[in-house]
Amino acid sequence: MAHGVPLPREVDTVIVGNGPSALILSYILHGNIPSYDESSPHPDHILHDKLHGRHENNNNNDLLDFDVDALTDHFAASRFSYSTQALPINVLLDTLVRPLGETDDAQKKTCLKWRKDPSRAIEHVIIGNTKSAGGQWVDNPVHASWDIGTLSYAGMLSLPGYSFDEHYKRRNGRSSPFYLRPSRREVADYLAAYPEQVGIAKYIHNGQHVTRVSRRNGGRGFYIGSHDILCKNLVLASGIFDTLIPPPAMLDPLLGLAPVTGVAPSPSPSPTSSSSAPDTILVVGSGFSAADVIISTPSNQKIIHVYKWAPTTSPSPLRACHQQAYPEYAGVYRRMKLAALSTPQSNSNYKRPRPRNLRSHSSGFDISRDWKATYEGLPNAEILDVKLTGDGLATVTFTSSKEGGGGGGGGNERSSFQRRVSSLAYVVGRRGSLDYLSTDLRAEFLPPRDGGSSSGSGTGTISGQTLREQANEDLEIAPHVFVIGSLTGDSLIRFAYGGCAYAAGKIMKRSRSRLDDAATKKGSATTTAPAPATATAPITSAGRTLSPGADNNVTIVNGVRSSSILNLNLNRSDGNASGHRSKTNTATSSPQIPAMNGLDGHEGGPMSLANGGGLPLDRRKD
Repeated sequence: MAHGVPLPREVDTVIVGNGPSALILSYILHGNIPSYDESSPHPDHILHDKLHGRHENNNNNDLLDFDVDALTDHFAASRFSYSTQALPINVLLDTLVRPLGETDDAQKKTCLKWRKDPSRAIEHVIIGNTKSAGGQWVDNPVHASWDIGTLSYAGMLSLPGYSFDEHYKRRNGRSSPFYLRPSRREVADYLAAYPEQVGIAKYIHNGQHVTRVSRRNGGRGFYIGSHDILCKNLVLASGIFDTLIPPPAMLDPLLGLAPVTGVAPSPSPSPTSSSSAPDTILVVGSGFSAADVIISTPSNQKIIHVYKWAPTTSPSPLRACHQQAYPEYAGVYRRMKLAALSTPQSNSNYKRPRPRNLRSHSSGFDISRDWKATYEGLPNAEILDVKLTGDGLATVTFTSSKEGGGGGGGGNERSSFQRRVSSLAYVVGRRGSLDYLSTDLRAEFLPPRDGGSSSGSGTGTISGQTLREQANEDLEIAPHVFVIGSLTGDSLIRFAYGGCAYAAGKIMKRSRSRLDDAATKKGSATTTAPAPATATAPITSAGRTLSPGADNNVTIVNGVRSSSILNLNLNRSDGNASGHRSKTNTATSSPQIPAMNGLDGHEGGPMSLANGGGLPLDRRKD
């Protein structure tokens, strides 16, 4: 990273956040241009023909300036199963990066090629608050094991220029297994190594918190108050996973108990451990974070699990986890379902689904512990009271509803009971924050909160839906303010490419326009007046010869090009206003690859319908 290198006083673009999307954007701004590879045509012939026709009218054929609507308008009716929940621009770049989707972990076919063009490089900085590049992968607020496998396969976690497989081979001396789900530890290690491997480390400043970001008077760029930096473009890549949703005030006493520590289970833990059982942990939540906490506990850990159970109206995301590809998550969901099925029903009209023979579907995770002795699932239970007992424990009073088990409705009989717990894991979701932006800047794109009169004036957290509508219209949510990564509502790394390509294309186009305007003004000036005898020599940077005139007064400090007098002639009308505007369609399920079907709200790859399922679901090797 940029160790010991001071941040520039002025720079073209500031990227807030140092996660995967920020790294992809930095790679492009470094002068790496993606383009369609005609020699590796996309299997969707309609898409290929559109891109081929575009190539005939565009010698460069890069993918930083194009009409997304025109290229994706056939996706909804295509025989290829394109995601209908991710933003169209993100779906487009994803299918070009990996046209065979999840089915391709052996061929590693791609329709993209990257070429280096230093003349298009943009000076920028990345400022992130984690100790190394990687964002939430480095600093996950959930106390869980670092060795749990990721939801995405390794190929879908790769960034351009240096793939996860290359990193794995560099670390282990062999190629990664097919359909590998790397651990969070391995992904964090990969992302931390990525900047040095692709040459963007000089732009990255880790372990720093950005605050007091405002638009300058007259709209002439931005001022980063915490770092005393001026910039023309601001890219928000801070994500939506920084903080856990806090528990209600009633549970505050439990926060003073011993903290939850993630202890990875051993490969073959014994369900009859002779060691004394740890005190009971209370886990609240029904999603992946709650499952991570449960998976991370020792095999003899007693667990009380409170979760929402409404499979017909609001199912747990764990339900989408296929037993073969995600045995641990499927195993936790099985415990939740069994507990819900055992809940008494007071509604006589509700028909309980017939339980399947779960024994035949057991995995290694299922037999890793004595679930009957260690796990107590409380679907739709409520907490009535919490009292500390003075011995490092607390007594929690619960009330359980007899109407759970599938949203059957009716009946309101309840019973109360107590349990003693030693710690709390309240994991009902994570959120991000844009409070590092000034009130006025937030008000440019955030809607009023709680019916207030001032848009975005209050502090608080944001989710993937907060900016989704704006992102669906334009990833430039305010003049020269871009959002990428999970702030757009698409949280998978595979869907980060599109937003990064869009933002980079706009930034590069405007930079080129400013340089051309400056050159034109310089040429006009030299035709009317002779150059002064003391004129300094032109400065060469990134393959371009820049005039030392007032409009592009450039200096080079430690290899960083910056303008001592910013030319902030910001004009949003750059001929590409309709860049990626498109509305998402109604989601449909993907019939192929249950391993990824429905996870994170996204579907299987585009080959799901076209390929007929020629590859097995899981070819991971020990």
